[in-house]
Amino acid sequence: MATSLEINGRTVQVESAPDTPLLWVLREEVGLTGAKFGCGIGQCGACTVLADGTPVRSCSLPVSALSGMKITTIEGLGGTHPLQEAWVKLDVPQCGYCQTGQIMSAAALLASNPRPSDAEIDAAMEGNICRCGAYQRIHAAIQEVAQATGQPTAKSRA
Repeated sequence: MATSLEINGRTVQVESAPDTPLLWVLREEVGLTGAKFGCGIGQCGACTVLADGTPVRSCSLPVSALSGMKITTIEGLGGTHPLQEAWVKLDVPQCGYCQTGQIMSAAALLASNPRPSDAEIDAAMEGNICRCGAYQRIHAAIQEVAQATGQPTAKSRA
């Protein structure tokens, strides 16, 4: 049975079973490999994508739960999103495996709160695990983008 999904602004027909996790549909059927498989139980954040602007764990979310929702993956940010540019500028990643999930969670935060405090950044990012420990650089990149809006923000910890 075909399911229609809106992914990165375009409608895609997928043939996966309704209980198939979105991550596998994205990677295997749609060819979008930015979201990564980390833990498989929605705990690490490597598979994070946005569903109607909210960060979700695609490894544990069945494709049937996404009817009518707009899905955005790291590819949908286009490579020139201010967060992606800050990640490069501040040399955030070490291995890079978790970084797409980190960026997607940060993008959702800044879309809903363009001037987050340190505590708000910590709260929004707490479910994303980085085994390399790049948390300070991740935080600094988020603060840099927030400060680029010209609005006052909490002091960066970088």
